Amino acid sequence: DGPEPSAAKSMAMTLEQAQRVGYTCLKALLRFAFMVANNLVAIPSYVLYLIVLQPLRILDSKSFWYIEGVLFKWLLAMVASWGWWAGYTVMEWGDDVKAVSEDEAMVLVNHQATGDVCTLMMCLQDKGTVVRQMMWLMDHIFKYTNFGIVSLIHGDFFIRQGRTHREQQLVLLKEHLEKYYRSRNRKWIVLFPEGGFLRKRRETSQAFAKKNNLPFLKHVTLPRIGATQVILKTLVAPQENGTPSGGDAVRKESNSKGLQWVIDTTIAYPKAEPIDIQTWILGYRQPTVTHVHYRIFPVKDVPAEPEALTNWLYQRFIEKEDLLTHFYETGAFPPPEGQTKAISREMTLSNLWLIAIQSFAFLSGGMWYCLFQYLYHCLF
Repeated sequence: DGPEPSAAKSMAMTLEQAQRVGYTCLKALLRFAFMVANNLVAIPSYVLYLIVLQPLRILDSKSFWYIEGVLFKWLLAMVASWGWWAGYTVMEWGDDVKAVSEDEAMVLVNHQATGDVCTLMMCLQDKGTVVRQMMWLMDHIFKYTNFGIVSLIHGDFFIRQGRTHREQQLVLLKEHLEKYYRSRNRKWIVLFPEGGFLRKRRETSQAFAKKNNLPFLKHVTLPRIGATQVILKTLVAPQENGTPSGGDAVRKESNSKGLQWVIDTTIAYPKAEPIDIQTWILGYRQPTVTHVHYRIFPVKDVPAEPEALTNWLYQRFIEKEDLLTHFYETGAFPPPEGQTKAISREMTLSNLWLIAIQSFAFLSGGMWYCLFQYLYHCLF
């Protein structure tokens, strides 16, 4: 007579689920293979192009770092493409940061997972020259990843976390900024002041807040002041906040106006479920819209004194807490003060452009392979 209708339906559902799981696993495997191939051609090509261009670095440093910046932007676009093609898109809220893309700015970002960096790599792609002229502050562990060599060449700063290393790291950061920031014509500097992922720091931060009579934060943690203070002291022009700057000589040499803006950036994921780098690469999560909120502050409004700066920075993260609470309750960020409705902007990438730079990477890999084969045969 055949199985009961309910049993047949259950079998059909089980078969459908198995097919879905099988498809997801196959897609993840193919995406991983593509990512590995992408890295194997793109990163060595980046390094080899810059080795060949070393004479230009001596003769015309500005042109060399311009070319390096373009290649760096393309590499970040390749990382962005992995998420974009998986349906991980970005909706932007708040101030339009394109308006300050040609000025020097410090970008403060909340930190929930490894996918935060990928999200920034994506949503800053359409912000003019920002991506090729930005400097990242990141955990020193990142130095030992496949992308570490790229960040090392580009001049990003790897910071070692922990109380025992803190003072030394701040000295090294100051020296790094004075040596590389303006000599390589950097514009934006990106940092995560919380000093680690939300899930790892939340309990410690809440205990500190309770002990010091500070607000209880659930969606962010209280930021650390050290790196922010060093960046402001080193990169802000003296006339803007009345404090001496360690980077005066470098600034005069590059005719820079100094750091002009602080961009407070808040990343929110639907249902407070952040995307990690594994998801970004393998694409096994359903298409997701990540929401990014920007608020721009003139650097002249940022206090220079340590205690006042600490309070100012704490206030930014208390505001982030309010923004994220509103987002998780309503699915949208609140409207700016004095307005009745918040306006969102869909961030888009050109598939044609992404295909073009991916093609360039694979063609470059093929070219270098053929060149080394030719040299090998000539020599041996």
